[in-house]
Amino acid sequence: MAIIHHITTVDRWENCLAEGTYAPEMFTVDGFIHCSKQDQVIQVANTRFRGENNLVLLCIDTERVLAKIVYENLEGGAELFPHIYGKLNNDAVAQVVKFQPGANGYFALPDQVNSSR
Repeated sequence: MAIIHHITTVDRWENCLAEGTYAPEMFTVDGFIHCSKQDQVIQVANTRFRGENNLVLLCIDTERVLAKIVYENLEGGAELFPHIYGKLNNDAVAQVVKFQPGANGYFALPDQVNSSR
């Protein structure tokens, strides 16, 4: 089982639970769901979400995702990031972890995150 991660707000995740699928607000613009491998999560969190509260980290089992997953870099770098090209079926989410920054506004990987990659 390979796990990829997606950062979202508690409200967005809870609103999608009843629908059975999840998509971030920018899905209609981007056309995919931005995700990260475990070793990329903190870099992404501190770059894009520093100081934000009320977040969760979705731990996604790639074997259960129904949509296509593409590992790519659309910003011109060499590091590849997983992108889900379709809405995420909620039953592919193996774990939902509260994801809050420390007092300095920076994130650290929560202890309870499954270490599977």
